[in-house]
Amino acid sequence: MKPTTAQVLTINGGSSSIKFAVYATGELLKQTIHGEVDRIGMSGTNLTFQVPAAHQRDSRPLDASDHKSAARFLIDWLEERHDFKSVRAVGHRVVYGMQHTAPELVTAQLLDELHRISPYDPDHLPSEIELIEAFRQRHPKLPQVACFDTAFHRTMPRVAKLLPIPRRYGALGVQRYGFHGLSYAYLMLELARLGDPAATKGRVILAHLGNGASMAAILDGKSIDTSMGFTPTAGLMMSTRTGDLDPGVAPYLARTEQMTTGQFYEMANHKSGLLGVSETSSDMRDLLGHEANDTRAAEAVALFCYQAKKWIGAFAAALGGLDTLVFAGGIGENAPVVRARICEGLGFLGIALSESRNAEAAGVISIDASRATVRVIRTDEDLMIARSVCEILHTGAVNGKA
Repeated sequence: MKPTTAQVLTINGGSSSIKFAVYATGELLKQTIHGEVDRIGMSGTNLTFQVPAAHQRDSRPLDASDHKSAARFLIDWLEERHDFKSVRAVGHRVVYGMQHTAPELVTAQLLDELHRISPYDPDHLPSEIELIEAFRQRHPKLPQVACFDTAFHRTMPRVAKLLPIPRRYGALGVQRYGFHGLSYAYLMLELARLGDPAATKGRVILAHLGNGASMAAILDGKSIDTSMGFTPTAGLMMSTRTGDLDPGVAPYLARTEQMTTGQFYEMANHKSGLLGVSETSSDMRDLLGHEANDTRAAEAVALFCYQAKKWIGAFAAALGGLDTLVFAGGIGENAPVVRARICEGLGFLGIALSESRNAEAAGVISIDASRATVRVIRTDEDLMIARSVCEILHTGAVNGKA
């Protein structure tokens, strides 16, 4: 009988979803299945999945009030599939890593530390820990790897990490960390594969524009700054997050609306951004469809594009110019009108888009004569997780570890 190909499982837990994928290992990683459990804790929770080789797509409902119950269902479902027996390790996206600068094998000590720092990121870390512990309980001998979203930005200079608050808070870990690191790491590898010289020696701005949106300034292949800061709420306006916000808004709303700290956090993270300004939707597709007849939708789109334009200008200043701009993420990859509006007026940075290339989301959407190259690259965080898992497996780091 032909031996079963070894596989790795990737888990990307969000606040109300769990994305997963299985990769067959070998000379090249090949995705064999991918899917998502969405609407966790709400009505209409579903597991949807695709098997690319078989052109199969299906879904099934489930009852999951939290990530722990969703994880149990997902593990049951995966175990029913014969190919799960060949899974050699699980890789998890862990949004908040603080001082962790590379993927690590999950140990009891690392789990204890993640529990300790979970107050830094209450929207992500608790549910990510639940996922790790669910797999650990059911398959205690199955190695798990934590891939930290903050690790990519470890090269930022101190001046980019400091917050202008009393130093004693910095000693407690309150500083700018940056996020979307798995996406940025993939984009830089892809940029190098495409032969763009700026990937290793040049000035690059990466724009990951999705439900969460951020940008990163890359000089000679290293992150020197990024828009998100101590938490993923900072920086650009996003689907439901404010982005940068005057801190005076918090005490003002506390006085006038009797808003508590918890209510302010909920407002800033889950009721603001595109949703807050438009009052109708957090989805850019909806807003673009209604902007002609709804001033609120039009203003939400305009504000998003304006802020993105400002961040490009700021990072071009930090980099001393611009060689390559990359759009990625759900909005960056799929909304040509948003890309065009962001780039409009940036000719002074050498940006000149091709209308036809942009409309078809070509790999390069700038004109040939543009001093700065503008690209669209479909990001792949799951593949980066799978690669990290394989690297740790190949080093033998799993032997004898808890």
